[in-house]
Order: sequence, then structure tokens, then C-alpha cells
Amino acid sequence: MPRAAGGGAVLAMPASRWGTTLRESVRHRVSRGARLMSRTQGGSGVAEEHAFAIDEVVLRRGDTTVLDRVSLRVPVGRCTALVGRSGSGKSTLLRVLTRLAEPDSGAVYYRGVPVAEWDVLELRRRVQLVAQNPVLLAGTAAEEVAVGAGALGEERIAELLGRVGLDAGLAGRETAALSGGEAQRLALARSLALEPDVLLLDEPTAALDSESATAIENAVRSLVRNNVTVLLVSHATEQVRRIADHAAVLVAGRVADSGPPGELTYLEETA
Repeated sequence: MPRAAGGGAVLAMPASRWGTTLRESVRHRVSRGARLMSRTQGGSGVAEEHAFAIDEVVLRRGDTTVLDRVSLRVPVGRCTALVGRSGSGKSTLLRVLTRLAEPDSGAVYYRGVPVAEWDVLELRRRVQLVAQNPVLLAGTAAEEVAVGAGALGEERIAELLGRVGLDAGLAGRETAALSGGEAQRLALARSLALEPDVLLLDEPTAALDSESATAIENAVRSLVRNNVTVLLVSHATEQVRRIADHAAVLVAGRVADSGPPGELTYLEETA
């Protein structure tokens, strides 16, 4: 039997067992972290689990403080809205959650584990960001929906397009010919194909007509019913009241107010 430097025996472990042990360790950390992130709210005795915990996050660009000691909790299986005027830091915060931007200080946890300790590809598979002006990667709409998800049948593609208010006939259209609103909805369908745990939506209905916006709102409601966590950036205060369970108002990079949308007087000032 091999000996360690101090004279003790080294027990060999098959490579497959190492892999199993590593996976079990990660699952244990995520499970334990999620339990630690649960909290009892309002004395109700009901513990609420959080997808993200954001603590005192600061991000600067040159002399400008974009995020200024931001602290926020994003509950699992709920729709949380970020509202505020342009330049208040909303989109930057979404980028921090997916490690597309790194804060200067503070801490961000996903399922109780620091985001810096997650494999970045695994984090971005679980947490899908749909930007306001997304980059499309494939030639046709059908190919775009399947990016990352692998081969998808025609019925599945049609179903995903329908969930975001796009006609199945769009599947064969070149992505370069799509309008801005169509491109954003297609990017959302691409994210839905991956069945993420969390969706980060940056102004998902800003460029849409009322019918298409309603389709997106219905999709958000359906996702939340299926325990998907949604973090939504929106300027539309009535939309926030319709679909969000919780809202946080950002002013000059700070959380100025948070709570149920119907109770936030600050919300009117962001429109």
C-alpha cells in the first residue's frame, strides 16, 4: 500500500468515486447554503428561500459609483422587479449576478454559495440573462432557439416561440431580418429552452405592442407558477404591479425602497 510522507497509508480512490464525491460535495454545499439563506419574514413563521442574496455590493466605473452598497434578497419561485430611472444601476446589477461584471466590494450568493465559487458556465446555464438588446448567434430563428439546448423538434420550437408571443411561422426566418422586439422575444425563447432556475429579464416588453407584452407577462406568470425565479427590470409601473410579488427601487445606484409593489410610494417617481 502506498505510504504518505508522514508514514501513514494512502488509500487509493477510483477516479469515478472522486467524481461522485465532488458532485456530492457541491450538492451538499448548495443545499446547506440554501438553508442558510432562508429567513423568517414578518414574524409569520414562514421561511422563504432565496435564489440570490446581495450584500453591500459596490461597483465603480472610473469616478462614478454605479452600485452603491446594494443589498437585496431575491426569493425562489417569485417575480421580483427592479425599477428606477435610466442609469440607476438596474442592468448593471443583472450583469453582476451572472458575473458579466465584477463588483469592487460586497458579496453575492447564489443558492447560498458565493457566485465566484460557481463554475461560470454552470451559473449562466442555471441563471439566464435576457438583455434588452440581445446578441443572436444563429442563422434562423429555429436554430437560435436551439442554441445551447441541442437538437429540438419542430413542435418544441413552435411551443417555445408561442410562449413568447411569436408565430411558429417565424422559425425559418433569418435572425438578421428580425425587429428589435422579435429579437428580444427570440432570445427569451432561447433561454426558456434551457429550462433555467432563474430568469433575469432586462426590459422584456419595452419594444413590444400591448398584445406581445401581454404574452410575455403571461409567460412570466407561468414560470413563477412552476417555481422559476424571475428578476425583472421594468420602467412600466403598472406592469410591475400586475406581475411582481416584490419590487426594489434603485435611485443613483442605491436601493431606496423595497417591498410589495402596491405599497411603494417611490414607485410612481420612477415612471
